Order: sequence, then structure tokens, then C-alpha cells
Amino acid sequence: MSGAGQKQSIAGVTPPQTAESTIMTAWPSVGGTSLGQLLGRLYRINVGVGPFRVGRFALLATLPIGLMLYLGMRLPWAMRRFQVTNRRVTVNRGVLPIVERYVELDRFDTIELVVQPGQEWFDCGDLVFRLGAIETLRLNGVSRPEPFRRICLEVRQSYVGVRAAVERSTGAA
Repeated sequence: MSGAGQKQSIAGVTPPQTAESTIMTAWPSVGGTSLGQLLGRLYRINVGVGPFRVGRFALLATLPIGLMLYLGMRLPWAMRRFQVTNRRVTVNRGVLPIVERYVELDRFDTIELVVQPGQEWFDCGDLVFRLGAIETLRLNGVSRPEPFRRICLEVRQSYVGVRAAVERSTGAA
């Protein structure tokens, strides 16, 4: 966010050279863990009669495990979140976010969505950021990954486009 006395050309828009601003935050799902993926594979088993399905019984039987897994991910030292800012995409850890890993907006050109077996039950997936064939960042178990993926690509396109326009205009002078 910009300071109270700082003027902006367009309200709510902070240039990356001025300050880093968060555009969107996504939280990891339990489907990003191997135990969560196993649970997701169990829950989607549709064998049974009427409402009595193996997956539903598995959900009831493992509810305490799923709850502990979820709450364990929300402990202050284990808490993670993914953010896209006007400069980069980051993986943050802790209550007071510390950047653990990141990729700058000009260091990827595509984002691949990989849904591991069991993740579809939790509506999550892994986002793989690539520059050409090189993987520059992987976000495991992003909850509702498609909107986050689209925002990352849109922000990247704006960032790269504005930077190219500024470089052209300063180079022409």
C-alpha cells in the first residue's frame, strides 16, 4: 500500500518502482500434501448403493485426520500463502509473512496447472511457472488455482508491457 501522503496517478495503482503491493493472495489446500492427496483419492470412490458410497464412509471415518491436517497447516510456524504482487509471485511463511521463495514477473512466460490424483476433490492443483522449458517456481496445492493462475498471467502481461513501453519512450529521447 502507498503511504498516506503519497500521490498516485491512478487511484489504487502503485508503480512497481515505488512500492510492492499485494494484488491477490491464495492459500494452500490440504490437497497439496501427500496425506491430503491420499484422502482425496479415498473420498472420490463412488462404489456403493444410493447415498451409501465408500467415499462418503471414508470421509466420515477420516474426518479427525483431515481436520488435524487442516489445523496443522494453520499453525503460526507452518502457515503458508501464495501472493501475486505488482513485482513478483511469492510463497510466504508465518503469521508475519516472510518471503520463502519467489519469481519475478518477467522470469516466467507460462503457468502450467498440474492436478495430482486426489487434488481434484479439494479443487486445488500445483501451479508450475516456466520461462521456456525451465521451471522457475512451483506452488503446491493452490486452492482454486485457475483464478490465481489467470491473475498472475494478467499482472505479468501488464508489468512486461508497461516496462517495454517505458524502455521505448526513454530510449527514444
